[in-house]
Amino acid sequence: MIARLCYFLLLLLIALPLRAEIVDTWQFRNAENQVRAVNLAKQLRCPQCQNQNLVESTSPIARDLRIEVYRMVDEGKSDEDIISFMTSRFGDFVLYKPRLNLQTALLWFSPFILLLGAFLVIWRYLRKARSPIAPLSDEQKNQLAEILERRP
Repeated sequence: MIARLCYFLLLLLIALPLRAEIVDTWQFRNAENQVRAVNLAKQLRCPQCQNQNLVESTSPIARDLRIEVYRMVDEGKSDEDIISFMTSRFGDFVLYKPRLNLQTALLWFSPFILLLGAFLVIWRYLRKARSPIAPLSDEQKNQLAEILERRP
């Protein structure tokens, strides 16, 4: 029983680094077009899955878009033409790295704003913690002495 479990864990450990990719039967004119098309499809998000690129997704729309990208690459269209076609059809959402514009500015700059805010909070806390403590007045000393005397 333990031997089988160890064998299973060993097989699982060996299989972890393996990745499967969807194989399309598209015949490219040359190997460079295939590499370019697959890299471009990896940069585009599946509109249905929302968290997978066109290569990783198994949805029918991702397959259709993958074939469309492959076809446009084989026709000799540039990456910019293909990306502008996809964004005109699906908007900037289809891009894994959205362009910097007014609508995406918060998306791009919010990590820096949050980091700056965290630094300001930490700086104020440390500055306040290092501020010298004012000595007790005579009245405060008398009150402290009374409190300490009442203590059992």
